[in-house]
Amino acid sequence: MQNALDNFYLSQEEPNRSCFLTLRDIILDYSEEITPDFKYGLPFFMFKGKMFCYLWQDKKTKQPYISIAAGSKIEHPALFQGDRKRFKLLYIEPELDISVETIYSVFDLAIKVAG
Repeated sequence: MQNALDNFYLSQEEPNRSCFLTLRDIILDYSEEITPDFKYGLPFFMFKGKMFCYLWQDKKTKQPYISIAAGSKIEHPALFQGDRKRFKLLYIEPELDISVETIYSVFDLAIKVAG
């Protein structure tokens, strides 16, 4: 039986389904202290019990992104803030190779401010 979190991933259309599943693995491989959760209909990832990031897609373009909870406290050229006050987005091109180095460099900064 599928739970809501599994259903989220499996209900996505390709290429976003594969992208989201790969991002899930990349995020969970970053640290044993990051755990998956499901909040507000989205896959969230918690660091030491606090919101760390979540996965979603742009409403217009359907481009996947990782939303970083401590984004407003960090600066990285790959992050986009737009009109958000707290979160910054790391957009991912689903049909290109995912830069694990870029994701982890953003996570390194986010972990420092997340405590």
